[in-house]
Amino acid sequence: MPDNLQHDIADDELQPEETPKFKVGEKKTLDEYQKLDEDDPAMRKWKESLGLGTGTDLSDPKDPRTVIIFSLGLEVEGRPDIIINLTEPKALENLKNKPFVIKEGATFRMKVRFKVQHQILSGLKYVQVVKKVGVSNKLEEMIGSYSPNTTDRTEYEKKFEPITAPSTMAKGLRMFVNDHYDAVSKFIDDDNQTHLKFQWSFDIKKDWQ
Repeated sequence: MPDNLQHDIADDELQPEETPKFKVGEKKTLDEYQKLDEDDPAMRKWKESLGLGTGTDLSDPKDPRTVIIFSLGLEVEGRPDIIINLTEPKALENLKNKPFVIKEGATFRMKVRFKVQHQILSGLKYVQVVKKVGVSNKLEEMIGSYSPNTTDRTEYEKKFEPITAPSTMAKGLRMFVNDHYDAVSKFIDDDNQTHLKFQWSFDIKKDWQ
């Protein structure tokens, strides 16, 4: 996979589409959110959906990250899951250099395990651009808004919508069996903060080998 692929994909190609989102005004501490508009049913419902107020906060004061991505997975119908443990050294380098093999016509879905800490995470999204010979395809998946993990819920997992390869994998990018494809992906939130950006690749083959 070429090292300059990220430079070949413009930043605006990896920007998520604008979507309506819940407005909570300026950033606040968790304690301020707890006390915010206690008599507002809509605000109470929003805070309950995030799980605010239960368990002990697991945020690490020595780690400034808001989102920690533990693993990326490929859940394949009728086969064991393929899991990339991002806590291991050189995990992102291996993603770039060791392509996934996806069987033609197979149904699969991506999934991610992650932790949120320090503050409310608003509107996390996964954006992916696949490019080949100057033609690109963009995929976007809404992951959602989350409160920091606590002892009541130590991590989150999000499964993406199922995809069938290669017919529905891309619109505008024709995919061929026995061919190689390169991609750049990132996790970005409503505040336009990128939490993880990485290169990866995949091959579409007639079988899993």
